[in-house]
Amino acid sequence: MSDAALVVLTGAGLSAESGLGTFREKDGLWTRFDLEDVATPEGFARDPKLVREFYNARRANLRAAAPNAAHRALAELQKTCPGQVMLVTQNVDDLLERAGATEVLHMHGELLKTRCAHCAAVWADDGDMSAEQICPSCGAADGARPDVVWFGEIPMFMPQIETALTQCRFFASIGTSGAVYPAAGFAMTARRSGARAVELNLEDTEVSQVFHERIRGPASEILPPWVEEMVGRLARSPWGC
Repeated sequence: MSDAALVVLTGAGLSAESGLGTFREKDGLWTRFDLEDVATPEGFARDPKLVREFYNARRANLRAAAPNAAHRALAELQKTCPGQVMLVTQNVDDLLERAGATEVLHMHGELLKTRCAHCAAVWADDGDMSAEQICPSCGAADGARPDVVWFGEIPMFMPQIETALTQCRFFASIGTSGAVYPAAGFAMTARRSGARAVELNLEDTEVSQVFHERIRGPASEILPPWVEEMVGRLARSPWGC
């Protein structure tokens, strides 16, 4: 999929209308929790019980959530133009997949997976993590942590994403603050390779000036018409849909 014509990056704003809190807005998750305590390897080493409780609560929130019109629009875009749309998300939820997307690169990991801190084995797990969980790979206990990328850790799938950014003809950033690297640099990387870049968000971000086009509004309202337009653009391109 590294030769996709369109690379789409999504952030917390895509899932906000599904009831999943964003991080950097007023009253966002990072205003109510110290990231050093719940989103770093050091925080997990100090107090694994606190970290597990934080992510268990987020899992419960995710289980109660449902995809919105924005998730469904992107899933339909991927289905309509097979092989031409790379979906990259900073979100750890599975709402794109539940909407019908079949290939999603979760650069920050997946909330409904657990990783063993001892051997790094990963398994699907939508229940509560606990100190009593036994790793199915190494048999150790007290190592269960969410399979998410914490501050200080390296995002996933970076080689595939970077290759795609240098080869795509269109790049879209949807519902992301543009404040966290490496994702904040994706638009510039794509532009330098000749791609046309569009930002779809509620408001301007720290990197809005990089984009050729900026579309403002709730994701569930602005994504469906934009997707319809992109289907037409891709159909007229040499790649086709």
